Amino acid sequence: MSNVNPRRWWALLVLATAQFMVIMDTSIIGVALPEMQKDLGFSQGELQWVFNAYVIVFGGLLLLGGRLSDLIGARRIFVTGWAVMIAGSVLAAAAQTAWVEIAGRAVQGVGGALIAPSAMTLLMMLFMHDPKELGKAMALYGAAAPAGGTAGVFLGGVFTEWAAWQWVFIIYIPIGLATLAATKLLPDVESRRGSVDVLGAVAVTAGLALAVFAVVRAPEVGWGATATVLQLAGAAVLLVLFLVIQKSVREPLMPLSVWRVPRLGSANLAMTLLGAAWIPMWYFLNLYLQQVLGYGAFASGAALLPMTVLLMIFMTAITSRLMMKVGAKPLIGGGLLVLAAGLVWLAAVPPTGTFLVDVLPASLVAALGMSLAYIPAMIAAMSGAPQEQAGLASGIVNTTYNVGSALGLAALTAVAMSQGADQLGNLPKLTEGFSAAFIGAAVIAAVGGVVTLLVMKGDKAAMGGPESASAPQGEKVSA
Repeated sequence: MSNVNPRRWWALLVLATAQFMVIMDTSIIGVALPEMQKDLGFSQGELQWVFNAYVIVFGGLLLLGGRLSDLIGARRIFVTGWAVMIAGSVLAAAAQTAWVEIAGRAVQGVGGALIAPSAMTLLMMLFMHDPKELGKAMALYGAAAPAGGTAGVFLGGVFTEWAAWQWVFIIYIPIGLATLAATKLLPDVESRRGSVDVLGAVAVTAGLALAVFAVVRAPEVGWGATATVLQLAGAAVLLVLFLVIQKSVREPLMPLSVWRVPRLGSANLAMTLLGAAWIPMWYFLNLYLQQVLGYGAFASGAALLPMTVLLMIFMTAITSRLMMKVGAKPLIGGGLLVLAAGLVWLAAVPPTGTFLVDVLPASLVAALGMSLAYIPAMIAAMSGAPQEQAGLASGIVNTTYNVGSALGLAALTAVAMSQGADQLGNLPKLTEGFSAAFIGAAVIAAVGGVVTLLVMKGDKAAMGGPESASAPQGEKVSA
């Protein structure tokens, strides 16, 4: 126990804050979107690129961030990521045109892709000496992600209502500088020799970006249009090329052998579908509150605050305890099905709805599902990875969640627009479009829940579970 870091819980605070801020970056702009749309000239369909520019780059580069973390050192990559995040925030806040705004969001995505996997690697280093401590630390760290996503909506409302939408980016500058000052609490690791698979990183990022672009543009140009078909085919070719590269290079970005880790595949599939359902839910719920019910920015953000409270309570006090008793599989599968139920309830919102009757109870049910599924899926995906692949496993699970978020939002935006969500001012048609998106998200979540219950290995060997507490590190039991 001599190698136990006495400042590990303070270090966890730094890491959880970083996770909170990185994920908040995907949501804080949500409430500010209508104001940004007016000032920068985004169309209703183009508006999602303020979100997707971040998520595509973030998701596409997470594997590279994990690899760099393993090679160069997690603390160094963590510091570099925050420097890049601050630079992107300055650019996004200063934007005067739509394309500069999108560029700033993409730079923020690069920073996030360096921060997220390095933070997870540092967490593993700090707490891997004790499975029970690791389970508790993972619960606190995991709770910071969805809480950051939902809290971002509230804070975005505060800034947009009482200051200006630019403050949703300016806030990252002082917080980033404070985080950099606190990195002295984090353990340092010497770099090790190895190469970086730049070609693989370019192929996977370009493939994901092209796939999302094709889905976003399809409603406008047609799903059967030559451009759409060629873009989707190009995306498939790039992703296949990525897999070929991983098999042929000596030090791949994502060694395919990592997929032999127990439950990595099924947990990442669950994370993909969880992101594809959860992120579109808050995106369209926020638009419903503002564009249909007429809420201001602050009121819209405050309306989603109860979800944050529920997420924090369940993730920190309840979900981790349930993991000890039942393991990951029933929580992930059940959580996705509960999320689906909340989304079906939200799909019934009328043009003349009210927050207390039509939004609050349904949103709380959806948040309950998220709080049950997120941490178990994250832990199940990482629990069997050896220490030298901690950054890679973290990069993979963060990638699948964010790629799912981007593709889910792109696809469900297409569905919503086709059902009338582009007809601003026409409340019945707007509501019909948003309802269609909620139904689509519910289907995604339900499929994820059923597939998880059918496919995932059913054991209690996730971190913090009773079997893992006695299993040697790196040798978790799988059914």
